[in-house]
Amino acid sequence: MSRKGECWDNAPMERFFGSLKSEWVPEAGYGSEHEARADVQRYVSRYNVTRPHSYNDYRSPVAREKLAA
Repeated sequence: MSRKGECWDNAPMERFFGSLKSEWVPEAGYGSEHEARADVQRYVSRYNVTRPHSYNDYRSPVAREKLAA
């Protein structure tokens, strides 16, 4: 949640959820909560480990963190 007057606080989460909805969640939705939780967990793993991000010079967040260390 962003603070009042700080519109950029939510930008990273808005981007993540926008990508999740457009790239991963099936149009028909899920048959059960368990199925949704398992599928979203797979997406989070992929998002952080293998999915390239333009902001990180097309590296995954994990690869970018390793460079900074």
